[in-house]
Amino acid sequence: MLFYLWRKPVSSYKILPFQFKHIFDDVVLLVNECGDFIFLKSDIFDKFIRHILSNKDENFLRLKSHLFVAQDEIESSLQKISVRYRTKKSFLRDFTTLHMMVITLRCNQRCEYCQVSCAEEDAQNYDMKIDVARRIVDTIFSAPTKNPKIEFQGGEPLLNWPVIKDVVFYAEKLAEEKRKKVEFVICTNLTLITKEQLYFCRDHNIAISTSLDGPEYLHDACRKTKAGGGTYNLFLEKLALARSIVGHDGVDALMTTSSVSLQHLEDIVKEYIRQGMSGIFIRSLNPYGFAAEQSEKLGYTAKEFAKQYLKTLDFIININKKIFFPEHFATLLLSRILTPFSTGFVDLQSPSGAGISGVIYDYDGSVFPADEARMLARMGDRHFCLGNVLTDTYYDIFAGNKLQELTKRSCVEVTPPCSWCVYQAYCGSDPIRNYLESGKELRIMENTPFCIKHRYIFDGIFKRLYYANNETKDILWSWITHNPGLVQRHDMY
Repeated sequence: MLFYLWRKPVSSYKILPFQFKHIFDDVVLLVNECGDFIFLKSDIFDKFIRHILSNKDENFLRLKSHLFVAQDEIESSLQKISVRYRTKKSFLRDFTTLHMMVITLRCNQRCEYCQVSCAEEDAQNYDMKIDVARRIVDTIFSAPTKNPKIEFQGGEPLLNWPVIKDVVFYAEKLAEEKRKKVEFVICTNLTLITKEQLYFCRDHNIAISTSLDGPEYLHDACRKTKAGGGTYNLFLEKLALARSIVGHDGVDALMTTSSVSLQHLEDIVKEYIRQGMSGIFIRSLNPYGFAAEQSEKLGYTAKEFAKQYLKTLDFIININKKIFFPEHFATLLLSRILTPFSTGFVDLQSPSGAGISGVIYDYDGSVFPADEARMLARMGDRHFCLGNVLTDTYYDIFAGNKLQELTKRSCVEVTPPCSWCVYQAYCGSDPIRNYLESGKELRIMENTPFCIKHRYIFDGIFKRLYYANNETKDILWSWITHNPGLVQRHDMY
């Protein structure tokens, strides 16, 4: 709910814009335009909005320090809010930084939840050609960012290894010429990787992102070979090989939650710890590709996921009383809530990060604002295709009407369902998923699975912040600061 009242003649203070929600029966959560928040008891909140709260009251001083109220310093308070708001939106300065290249659609596995609907390993005409790859790299280095990141995706990108090598050499050459710093990531299931490829990754500082869905019984339930066999044991063998060459921290893993694993998230956390992972990102299923085809078998509701997520978050917080092991999605949300800084998470930004923070190039040179848009194209709907590097200029692709319309329609601050939501300052939008789930309407809507999931998780996180003791506060701050040594930050709010 939005509260926007500037002054009242009989009052000694002026209320600045904020949103609020009764997070408990007797506790109100207030969040202002730049993301500062405060908890108030209901009776204090009632006095505050009625302009009868004493300016000597401890709660009034807290409200003033967090820019919810001003007395004579209204101009300076607004200036502080604008500076903090600009800092929160600083991810917009770099424009498109993440550039994902689909090196091939071919894959040697058939994962049940695959959101891409990959081609067979021996299929023809699904590999990116070198001339297409170089045109993509030219486009990448036309972007204003000084630190582009190129992410090789598939299918299984290692099936088109020669093009990966060519892109790396060509991008390094352009980076030197244009005085930019380029980073590389390969997203691979690891099962095909060789020593030669790993030495190349080591020599060119290429990070490796892979997939681990939990212990053997969970990993093999969804991540299968084309013949239907499990991949867990081979994965562990190749993981050990990769770490021995590129280093332990050179390999990171992601998991995807299906209905098979939803009730076993704690087992997945334990497996990540056993395998020496630095943390975990508990990620929900995307409604695309094979996952869409098997939604009844693999799917679950947004609330079911959020409930299990919060239960597992408590489990991870308890683990952190002994070892440092962050949950990365909670870390991202906590960074937005507890610090003034931008996180730049493409999937949860306003305006949406689709196209303006990250972009994906298909194997044929087609350009999409997000992986989800490419997946829609694979399902037959090319509505979000921004162009093709073989026929369109950088300006045509990134300044065209499609991306402008997508960006304009994805700002939660000016969208009725979101503008008065208490979590608006921390949230974002996924217009492409809304388009899919709403019957092809490009607008933000209330009570979509995306909205329900994030609202439920935000509720849970703020309730945990309200009740957090000093030990829990230290743990949460250690995640934000990436500091395994527990930091002393008991005054987070």
